[in-house]
Amino acid sequence: MNRVDNKIALVTGAAGGIGSATCRQLARCGATVVATDRREDLGKTLVASIEAEGGKACFMTHDVTDDAQWARVMADIVARFGRLDILVNNAGIFRHGRTEEASLTDIQEMFDVNLKSVVLGTQHAFRVMKQRPAGASAAAIVNLSSVAGLTGSPNATLYCLSKGGVRLFTKATALEAAALGYNIRVNSIHPGIIDTDMAQGVANAMRGRGVPEAGINQALAAAHPLGRMGQAEEIARGITYLASDDASFMTGSELVVDGGLTAR
Repeated sequence: MNRVDNKIALVTGAAGGIGSATCRQLARCGATVVATDRREDLGKTLVASIEAEGGKACFMTHDVTDDAQWARVMADIVARFGRLDILVNNAGIFRHGRTEEASLTDIQEMFDVNLKSVVLGTQHAFRVMKQRPAGASAAAIVNLSSVAGLTGSPNATLYCLSKGGVRLFTKATALEAAALGYNIRVNSIHPGIIDTDMAQGVANAMRGRGVPEAGINQALAAAHPLGRMGQAEEIARGITYLASDDASFMTGSELVVDGGLTAR
């Protein structure tokens, strides 16, 4: 079922686990995908694989913390496609460690990648998306938060702060877009622990708390009542739903995809 047929979708952090899965899912469902990342080789490989499956995609190098690069990417999208229908603010990092030990560099990096990039992306998307023709279905912004944006986690306090900020920024910008009549929906998605490279950061945090190596994977799985970590494709399906017209009455909402982790 092509739920995002003929839509133009920008996905940041596209070379990562959830990012690449999201690009593939959106393309399979009919969107033309603009995949952006700093890792050019991985991004171009991703696009080639999408095209090999019959999907439509292109790659642009993009540092999401740089306002000028956001401006360039948006200008390129408008020049190529005439509009932007979907933005997935996916790029993000995970850092672990005690609050009192966090360096100023750690703090700045976490804020720049996990918060500043979402603000910049939303600013630029608003400017482009509000120009879409009258009568078109609503444009959609999907922000990647986390279960760490809903509950606290020791040794990941900066990450919790950043993802909690994404959650409330999503709600505030959803209300703002509605009040301004922009015809743009803004929602957040909150994954549990997903079996990607970023999960290794969680594993490292557990090692720092003295969890035995043999028990780490078991503990990551057991954190979820369903008894396993999530897969990137499962998050991609949730993102595609929020980006699609199937979610036309959703804005300022949060979709939790966490295997029951936050239900306890």
